[in-house]
Amino acid sequence: MSTVVIAVVLTALVFDFTNGFHDTANAMATSIASGALRPRVAVILAGVLNLVGAFLSVQVALTISSGLVDEARITPAVIFGGLVGAILWNLVTWLLGLPSSSSHALFGGLIGATWVFAGTGAINFSTVAGKVLVPLALSPIVAGVVALSATWIAYRIAAHSDRRTITRGFQRAQIVSASMIALAHGTNDAQKTMGVITLTLITVGLLPAHSAPPFWVVVAAGLAIAAGTAMGGWRIINTLGRRISDIESPQGFAAETASAAVILSSAHLGFALSTTQVASGAVLGSAAGRRAGPVRWRVAARMVGVWLLTLPAAATVGALASWVAARGTAGTVLVGAVLVVASAGIYALSRRTPVTAADVTAADVTAADVTAADVTAADVTAADVTEMPVRRSVTAAARAAA
Repeated sequence: MSTVVIAVVLTALVFDFTNGFHDTANAMATSIASGALRPRVAVILAGVLNLVGAFLSVQVALTISSGLVDEARITPAVIFGGLVGAILWNLVTWLLGLPSSSSHALFGGLIGATWVFAGTGAINFSTVAGKVLVPLALSPIVAGVVALSATWIAYRIAAHSDRRTITRGFQRAQIVSASMIALAHGTNDAQKTMGVITLTLITVGLLPAHSAPPFWVVVAAGLAIAAGTAMGGWRIINTLGRRISDIESPQGFAAETASAAVILSSAHLGFALSTTQVASGAVLGSAAGRRAGPVRWRVAARMVGVWLLTLPAAATVGALASWVAARGTAGTVLVGAVLVVASAGIYALSRRTPVTAADVTAADVTAADVTAADVTAADVTAADVTEMPVRRSVTAAARAAA
């Protein structure tokens, strides 16, 4: 195995790691927001289940390794450039706290890199349309409709029951539903890195065309995404769990169940959908299905804008990185150095406004997030009124301590 191939494999695992902490929110943001799970417990549980999920299927990996681009017309340097585009987009959106698709960042990076190196003939546009673009458009809508319906049913069932009993019951159910999403995320997203590594091995002749991922690739990809997930990704957890809507346990359970059903079904069919878009669509749907539940549409609009930018932005960076890396060893080293410096710069910027596990358990909604439409429906219950003096006194004590 050449040095370039080893570098591509390691870069793919770095992408897998960023995919993990970038997408932890998909499984655990709603459970943390509703109080069903403590933040640290939630992300560790998600990491373990991501690892288990990586061993359940390879259908999505086969879509990437043998369906997205013509492996006979690209080189490891091209794949390296695509990965650089995906990693940088993941880090930028993580810094901004915006849930974007790691999957579409990867696809965009690979498509842009292949386009520059080998032309449009090396891209299988039918596969891109059928297994990437169609799921991109439909999956958040389907998840949102399912979550909306499930939320309406859940609140109808709970309407005449004791509020505390219902909350405790749904919080326990959320542990199961959130675990199912974490398992589904490992099944769906870890396969994308498996597919990239397998594609690399096919391009250099170490594997025959249309090969399934070797066992060591499955293990490595599972461990990388599990480690990233266990790191937390608190910025995006904060956005998905607190800034889109105020999530209650019945609502969170409905969103998680809808997300898990859509993700597992798609993984079985080999659709390389975005778990981020599915989870975000489900959160929006569950918020709309909850009577008097606020939806902060300005935050949602920014999120959708990032979704639309992900493919072209990652493709542009991937194309540039691929063009430079294809110049030879010096080009590959230069691209690697730019990746390291840019990543370090993004991390340094993140330390100016750190978000920790303690931050995701308190509301973080700014005036810019709230529009007139968000406040037209009352969302205050009798329980909220009795808690207001306590919240004020806690806030005053915190300010005094600061």
